[in-house]
Amino acid sequence: MTGRREIVLNAFTMNCVGHINHGLWTHPCDRSGDYTKLSYWTDLAKTLERGLFDAVFIADIVGVYDVYGGSIDLTARESIQLPVNEPTLLVPAMAAVTRDLGFGVTVNISGEHPYTFARRFSTLDHLTEGRIGWNVVTGYLDSAARAVGLDAMVEHDTRYDRADDYLALLYKLWEASWEDDALRRDREKRVYADPSRIRRIEHDGPFYRSSGVHLAEPSPQRTPVIFQAGTSGRGKQFAARHAECVFIFAPDKATARRVSRGIREEVVAAGRRAEDVKVIAGVSIVAAETAGAAREKFDDYVRHASPEAGLAHFAAGSGIDFQSYELDEAIPYGPTNAIQSTTQLARQSGFTKRQLLEQLALGGRYATIVGTGDEVAAEMRSWIEEGEIDGFNLTRTVVPESFEDFVRFVVPALQEIGLHKAEYRPGSLRRKLFGAGDRLPERHAAAAYRFRGGVPAR
Repeated sequence: MTGRREIVLNAFTMNCVGHINHGLWTHPCDRSGDYTKLSYWTDLAKTLERGLFDAVFIADIVGVYDVYGGSIDLTARESIQLPVNEPTLLVPAMAAVTRDLGFGVTVNISGEHPYTFARRFSTLDHLTEGRIGWNVVTGYLDSAARAVGLDAMVEHDTRYDRADDYLALLYKLWEASWEDDALRRDREKRVYADPSRIRRIEHDGPFYRSSGVHLAEPSPQRTPVIFQAGTSGRGKQFAARHAECVFIFAPDKATARRVSRGIREEVVAAGRRAEDVKVIAGVSIVAAETAGAAREKFDDYVRHASPEAGLAHFAAGSGIDFQSYELDEAIPYGPTNAIQSTTQLARQSGFTKRQLLEQLALGGRYATIVGTGDEVAAEMRSWIEEGEIDGFNLTRTVVPESFEDFVRFVVPALQEIGLHKAEYRPGSLRRKLFGAGDRLPERHAAAAYRFRGGVPAR
């Protein structure tokens, strides 16, 4: 890595009050409580486009964090991703006030059949003129399973098996139901679409069945840019087949490098190129005009943050009720059905409750960079080079000032050292990210489902 190529830069947020860095809703400058107002989101979109962010990455959960203490008491009091509103409805409003900003939206496969989901994301791809991406998640909260009538969440690897089948049907609908020349829009002949160029999709998979024509005409990208965040063994297999952007949690550069290399090795083994996947690490940044001002701002944020709320969030991800342990008591990090990579990292480190709370000083466990624009940019370059990653999901702290400060102080410094773009590349989100076409390349798994010479490939 040379350190001179442009990074991928996403804003990481959620349609709720408390997202990653918990407790900061209590800061007098924080406006996250306005998340129910449309202006909150359109103003954010304008700020991000001014800073030439590639996308806003909108997280989501279905369910509540009720592992810590066996209840939602702390979750409700500190608004730990509760309440949380639906994410996709934000996209058209933000797209209307921007021209180039992309949108990576999290949607759990368990919430909707692939047939209707395909239309929803084709619609978003049309309305954004090709700027939509989908963060594929399989879920991990038992509370979400119980809320829809199940006893518990499906076993971890089976969830990915289901996701493979989900994507197979989606690829057929997005890539094969309508041929490229199906749309005629011929007023004189009264032919909007040529029925001979539209095909009924037949799918009889291990988890999903469908027999129907895709309801939406082909959108600019057809298949949205595929984001994914699972880095367990099975998660990396899924990413190798499907993902274009993989979001990782890495507390340090050495971990980032190890995880990044593992992902790229899986991608190559799956018949793709290492550069077909962008590896993106989560990071929290506190920037100001001087180093002293940045440190003062960070210390001020820490006074408002809630490490315990961060621990409750981590409890849900690991499946361990940390409230039941003493500060220095050994914690048995056994296998759970939650986020395997989260539990594995904690088990390898042998964290006690006290150590976790120390890591959660800002309310979240993401790597934190504090300093001037030049200092932050230099550290981000170090992460790119030593961590062998492609970019960052910038988590919010106090909003909107955390994003505004980044645009004011850090973006010019990144541009100065050649790590951030001076202007957007034209075209779709996929074209902007990879510098190639709007559609998935032929070496991607989706290409196997395309029609060739009038014959379906699969």
